[in-house]
Amino acid sequence: MLCAAVAAQRGLEVVLLEPNRMLGRKLRITGKGRCNVTNACEIKTVLEHIPTGGKFLYSALNRFSPADVMELFEHLGVPLKVERGNRVFPVSDQAGDVAGALIRNMERSGVHVFQASAQALCVENGAVTGVETTKGRIDCRNAVICTGGLSYPATGSTGDGHRLAALVGHTVVPCRPSLVPLESSDEYCAEMQGFSLKNVTLTAFEDDKRIYRDLGEMMFTHFGVTGPLVLSASAHMRDMEGRRYRLEIDLKPGLDEEKLDARILRDFEAQKNKEFKNSLGGLAGRMMIPVLVRLSGIDPETKVHSITREQRLELVRLFKHFPVEISGKRPFEEAIVTAGGVALSEVNPRTMESKLVRGLYFAGEVLDLDAYTGGFNLQIAWSTAYTAGNAVN
Repeated sequence: MLCAAVAAQRGLEVVLLEPNRMLGRKLRITGKGRCNVTNACEIKTVLEHIPTGGKFLYSALNRFSPADVMELFEHLGVPLKVERGNRVFPVSDQAGDVAGALIRNMERSGVHVFQASAQALCVENGAVTGVETTKGRIDCRNAVICTGGLSYPATGSTGDGHRLAALVGHTVVPCRPSLVPLESSDEYCAEMQGFSLKNVTLTAFEDDKRIYRDLGEMMFTHFGVTGPLVLSASAHMRDMEGRRYRLEIDLKPGLDEEKLDARILRDFEAQKNKEFKNSLGGLAGRMMIPVLVRLSGIDPETKVHSITREQRLELVRLFKHFPVEISGKRPFEEAIVTAGGVALSEVNPRTMESKLVRGLYFAGEVLDLDAYTGGFNLQIAWSTAYTAGNAVN
């Protein structure tokens, strides 16, 4: 919708192909229905939040930055607010307001919306000449593929853009779910289903090499773990088949091991005649206590005054390095974004035009670009769409 409006505002005749009855269907469910429009940060910070391919976006981000995105939506009548982590949302907390503003912007710009699906690109002598749709052929000089990836397929993200690109010779990097909950073979995750952790530090490892660490929130589920920290960690897990991934949770990030040991000692002193299994109420949530007791290796019936220093230090280590083995990712239906897509080496980063087919452009998640949570993925969409919309002729 943004790309179409930008192109139409330049005096071009633009047709938007949309198979859904509702425009912006996927946009309307982003940010749990609130729409995390962008991140109020510098371009450098956006690039730091893109695991691979960030350099490709340098030109597009300079052309249309987070500040430009915020200015656009304010101009389109969507007041914005900045929340924790510089996440930007509409003041109304309604993603529909963002979609509605884009629709009105298109209408004012003279974009023609055509309810149909693209079936194939028509290419002659290495250049786009038209698009075959479910309702016939549309002749054109330029075509921009903005079909998204494979996440949330019920909204229409079913990989059509990748198929169209592949049919005209483009390489499509194999797609995998990203920003997605993680599965674990550890039975105690299901045992703690629904239990949330706040203000914990999560560290992710790939073959014992640290690949991610951050402070925030997460939750245990029947299949493993989810929540903001877990979704971000999943973006770093690029090779589930060939690598071993595991998580460590620091349940007490505000205390180093020495201070935590002192805290546990105080608690034990106050409860020295209690059994160990009943002594952790001041340190952990009710659902987690049985798991901590079991993993500590200390007999649950042991009187607190009988716990040795070595046992106590092992308990400290458990609080600071609670383990979760990762066995896989949840499916695309549960992923926020898709990793993989049209190979960046085959796209001009200054225009988003294909290097293989003249007049063919790409924008958004169909490209092999994905970022961490916080509004960065939508920023990729806006910047690439704006760039393509200004480049078509």
